[in-house]
Amino acid sequence: MRNPSLSLKLAFTFSFAFSYSLTLSSSFSPSLPSLPKLSSPLSLKSSSSASPSSPSPSQQLAADLLALLGSKRDAARIPAGEAREFRSCLRFLVPFDPPSEPSRLHQIPSQRDLLAGCVGDTTEFDEMVWWPPAPVMELARLAVDSGGDPGAIHRTLDPSVLPVPDVEGLKKDKCQLTRTPYGRRFVNEELNSYFAFLFELIVARAPLVGLNVSLSRYDLFHGHLFLASESGRLGILFHAKEYPAYDKKSFPYNLGHCQTESDVVYDDSMNLRNILWLAPLPSNATKAWVAPGVLVVLDADPEGIIYKKLVPEYVDFVRTIYEDDFGEVVADVNYLNMGNVVPGDRIFIC
Repeated sequence: MRNPSLSLKLAFTFSFAFSYSLTLSSSFSPSLPSLPKLSSPLSLKSSSSASPSSPSPSQQLAADLLALLGSKRDAARIPAGEAREFRSCLRFLVPFDPPSEPSRLHQIPSQRDLLAGCVGDTTEFDEMVWWPPAPVMELARLAVDSGGDPGAIHRTLDPSVLPVPDVEGLKKDKCQLTRTPYGRRFVNEELNSYFAFLFELIVARAPLVGLNVSLSRYDLFHGHLFLASESGRLGILFHAKEYPAYDKKSFPYNLGHCQTESDVVYDDSMNLRNILWLAPLPSNATKAWVAPGVLVVLDADPEGIIYKKLVPEYVDFVRTIYEDDFGEVVADVNYLNMGNVVPGDRIFIC
């Protein structure tokens, strides 16, 4: 049983680790044509990581989770007991029973309300996760064909540097919300729109599993793009409830300028703050697809395997799962809730 109290040392570690906006050392030069490989925002974690040839226990468990959400062959190699433990902690935002092959690929509507652009049954939203638009499928195949090389994804970004806008009072509160004060977007605009769609779909579907989130600087505004260690599969680990409001009893932690005026309440729904998207998985030998896309909340309830094995003890109070357990970190995908722009223009890759 973990001790729920934090020592002064751990409290400091937590306040440093919980928000990557306090870590400004990872930056890229505007003159570079592509983003560099980004290191973990928490040096404590990266310094204790095992070598690539010897994965840490949390990295091995994350690989097992990805296998369970992968092809039938990969899922079958996970021990039955471990698979049951995982399944008890998975809250799917899109059903995990899609057709085995894509019947058609959708296009993202180019309008301000992406979800309203998908008419008819909400199954259409599910299909856009299972079998996304062609540019997303191409990016997913590039990730695998490159052997999980982050540089392959970086080269699909437009080299134009975009200053991060002053939204929701960032400058007033002296908050640098993103890893760098500037970002980029993908050359293919449909990719930017698709990632915006994922943010908006999470907000729409999360209440069905007990997670109420908003697209705000305090709550859901970023995810970490990664390439899975074993397969190269493209994924994003989203973090909601990033800046809970300071409360003397329930959340007595000062997270710096970006926490100022937060209205995010710390409660049991913090268990659900880690949300995983996986792109469809292509075969590394043929042109076939061996697994559809996935969108799932990882429930870090203290009684479950995810909390016990994937949440480091020094951040267990906020249930943070780290993206580098899943694979190579490519970049952060930020959704900045600007008004009067198409959703794709709210995406900043940092």
